[in-house]
Amino acid sequence: MISFRNGLEYKYDMTAPEFRTAFEFLKRKDLADLPVGWIELENGVRASVQRYTSFGWDENKFEAHEKYFDIQYVVKGREVCGVCSRDGLKVAVPYDADGDIMFFEEPEHCSKVYLNEGDFIVLAPEDVHKPRCMADESMPISKIVLKVPVRR
Repeated sequence: MISFRNGLEYKYDMTAPEFRTAFEFLKRKDLADLPVGWIELENGVRASVQRYTSFGWDENKFEAHEKYFDIQYVVKGREVCGVCSRDGLKVAVPYDADGDIMFFEEPEHCSKVYLNEGDFIVLAPEDVHKPRCMADESMPISKIVLKVPVRR
């Protein structure tokens, strides 16, 4: 999700070196062959290579981060990611600075973004999100989650 303030002025610079590093990484032809785990990139960017089976909507929780954007890219499979603003949401699990994560109670309303192979979503710190949800049926997912540091 892209956040705005003061009309058309961007709150974040998506052309910063950190974002260029992340999107360059996604151009690799071998994404499907990378081993599960973390890959350290330039400019403080980290890539988490993940493989899992998508979950039911009620089996997942909404989460958010403080120090990093998430760029979630589906390499194989199809999933749903719930997204909404954290404004007014009740915290279910307080912020863990080491893991850069906090969890929220289920919001009354949210958007659902369907991510197919080759799709990605950019999630800012104020975007509460619920990834890994099954679209039509549970299936194996291969995904890259890029952690892009927030410039403050």
